[in-house]
Amino acid sequence: MNDPVDQFIEIAPDSPTQKAVVPQDKGNKRSIATIEYELLSSKPYCYTLAELKFVTHVLRKQISAADLKAHRQQIWDDCFAKPYACMRASPLTKQYGWGAHYDAQGKIAIYAVESKEYQRFVNDKKLKKYAAMRSKRA
Repeated sequence: MNDPVDQFIEIAPDSPTQKAVVPQDKGNKRSIATIEYELLSSKPYCYTLAELKFVTHVLRKQISAADLKAHRQQIWDDCFAKPYACMRASPLTKQYGWGAHYDAQGKIAIYAVESKEYQRFVNDKKLKKYAAMRSKRA
């Protein structure tokens, strides 16, 4: 499980927005987009991809602190029993207008597509850049 480093994920070519949108939950169940947004916007460069996926899993499944403390390794193993998608497949980069930057330690921060920081990453010749995955086939 190697987390990406020193790269930038641009919004998807078929993104429905050209301005970043804060995702909202629909109904009672927390959405992946909302959880990822809250984690990454409140603590930029705090989480690696694996850590982000794990914390999102714990919050989405509403695992209690006691259960997490008692069964952390089992919960981790269950979470990563199947391969997980990178930020190219995140709803944030695919449909909500947020770019994702991985620093040298693989920690992630998000940037609004209309921001100066987003453009700085797009124009950085030394940084590896990838587009988020399309929602529909080309």
